[in-house]
Amino acid sequence: MVTIRQLKAARALLGWSQSDLAHHSGVSEPTIARLESEDGELGGRANTADKIQTAIETAGVEFIPENGGGLGVRLKKRNSFRRRTER
Repeated sequence: MVTIRQLKAARALLGWSQSDLAHHSGVSEPTIARLESEDGELGGRANTADKIQTAIETAGVEFIPENGGGLGVRLKKRNSFRRRTER
């Protein structure tokens, strides 16, 4: 389960505002603001949390589960072939 702190960290990695996340996820900005005003696990309806998580993962952020080192987020490593063709 994704936490609010992971959500905020993911937005920071992407340089996204709440408005940007709303645009990419199809979830309203007031809903995102309300969800982010809490602490703990990402609440709301399951469908809402899925849309938010999918939008962030599609943008290239990986959610790291608790594995003894703590929860976190990181940018996915891009395929080196893809980087060469993007230049």
